[in-house]
Amino acid sequence: MNTDTTEPSAVPQAEDVLQLVDPAGTLNEQAAADMLDVTDELVRGLYRDMVLGRRFDQEAYSLQRQGELGLWLMSLGQEAAQAGSIRALRADDRVFPSYREHVAALCRGVSPTELLSQWRGASHGSWDPERYSFHIYSLVLATQTLHAVGYAMGVRYDAVDSVVLTYFGDGASSQGDANEALNWAAVTSAPIVFFCQNNGWAISTPAGKQYARPLSARARGFGLDAVSVDGNDVLAVHAATQHVVQRVRAGGAPGFIEAHTYRMSGHSTSDDPKRYRDQAELARWEAHDPLERVRLLLTARGWADDDYFAAVASDAEELAARTRRECRALPEPSLSDTFRTTLCEETESLRREREGFETFKESFL
Repeated sequence: MNTDTTEPSAVPQAEDVLQLVDPAGTLNEQAAADMLDVTDELVRGLYRDMVLGRRFDQEAYSLQRQGELGLWLMSLGQEAAQAGSIRALRADDRVFPSYREHVAALCRGVSPTELLSQWRGASHGSWDPERYSFHIYSLVLATQTLHAVGYAMGVRYDAVDSVVLTYFGDGASSQGDANEALNWAAVTSAPIVFFCQNNGWAISTPAGKQYARPLSARARGFGLDAVSVDGNDVLAVHAATQHVVQRVRAGGAPGFIEAHTYRMSGHSTSDDPKRYRDQAELARWEAHDPLERVRLLLTARGWADDDYFAAVASDAEELAARTRRECRALPEPSLSDTFRTTLCEETESLRREREGFETFKESFL
């Protein structure tokens, strides 16, 4: 355990925040030996996940700026929290994301087409949750936490040993749905892990103005088994998630992981973070870049050379090119389809509204 979390901003934190690799890329040998089998293969794989996830995110941001997407919510800076946690799960463990879990989605095999379709307005939810054990994105804060608890209760009744994990942010933790989910999970002993990516900001509201005590402490108050981890340390996240999931899978109390990280971009492409946070804060957090931390570790250990880094960069550029192609091949969204798909079956009133809209559109154009 490391009580100096190296977090630059004043955010309420637990006394003990797990860190295995510091920002300089130095591995805490003793702590790692107690928690995780650190191998070159594991670290290289996690690094590749993070690099590809960041490159995809950057390309999607550019596509939005080019008018190809209506909106995009960036994951820049949160790659370690997502790659480290999702890779600690089994393929049959069910995941309920919010709307920023692009790295986790890619790790589960969701394609660029499926990830971008919703943001282009071409669909409401564009992948099959059953295929990936990864639910569609939820754009309403914290609703997915209740969905996840309900699913986890079903898992328990089915008497199988899979675990449910749900992602949410520090802002969503203030919603009633999240608190109801924490309480109901504890009361029912549901096999679920709540993974909070605490990125310091709920759009323009800093964490220090959202709550006075660490979120992990709040979770313990509900009766959950909670831990706090350096969310920019992919190995610490991976180890913490493995241990919490293992305890839940064995029948222990529901788990809660608070991963302290930072949103290095705006909340979305509609947000200007310069209006509410200063550049000095961003610069401090850029020094804690989760990708650079792993690159330094790989280099220091001799686990990767220039050829490896070049190959990963090449794979990332191939993913970016694929993302551009697949995005531009998506159909243009049709407002007429919205009338047909608002409900399972188009009602008479919606049909009349659609026909009126189509008549208006034809006369206007």
